[in-house]
Amino acid sequence: MLHHYSFDLWLTLIKSNPFFKVERTKIFHRDFNPAGKSIDDVARVFRQVDLMCNAVNERTGKNIDADEMYLMVIAMINDNQYPLTGVDVDKLYLDMEKLLFYYLPVVYSPVTIDVLHALKQKGDCTLSILSNTGFIKGKTLRKVMVNLGLHDFFSFQLYSDEEGMSKPNQTLFNLMIQNVKDCNKTKQIKPENIIHIGDNPKADIEGANAAGLKSHLINSNNTSILSLLSL
Repeated sequence: MLHHYSFDLWLTLIKSNPFFKVERTKIFHRDFNPAGKSIDDVARVFRQVDLMCNAVNERTGKNIDADEMYLMVIAMINDNQYPLTGVDVDKLYLDMEKLLFYYLPVVYSPVTIDVLHALKQKGDCTLSILSNTGFIKGKTLRKVMVNLGLHDFFSFQLYSDEEGMSKPNQTLFNLMIQNVKDCNKTKQIKPENIIHIGDNPKADIEGANAAGLKSHLINSNNTSILSLLSL
């Protein structure tokens, strides 16, 4: 019997507004590109840093911060010749956050909110977020959740940058399990009563299974979030 649904966030419940990445690339091409790289080159660097940091985080279980990722992008655009000490990382992140809210992420599927409503209305279960972060920090994602009308579905939200560790790190999954128990004090919640849902076979599925949880892969395998209603 399932008492708790833990959800990954990116590409599980939400996805990027495509215009955000386009405009972000234009800004870095304009403001951090004395090497004169093409806009396609800048976009390619963003993708490389994103993939590299995701892979490192999954391998080490630690978390590379968004500020570090943006500095990596600037360095790689300029073949490691840019004076990074002159970059105001706080202002840069605030500018990227402002851009994100102008081009707000969108709910992944037209049925996502309906499914969350259905799970919430069961009355005997709770929901939470357990998400790795990248260029966008957890503090920003909490505000995104409010803007998208998703915040109230979840008893708590855990983000890798705030905890200093990334899925599939077992300590992060154990932290989630403890939070589940804390918000279900009247129930005897066991790991097998918890299911983690995500799009990443390694971070989400392998991580959850190793923690003794149930798991469910969606979206990346063409399985809809609607499938949760038949579990």
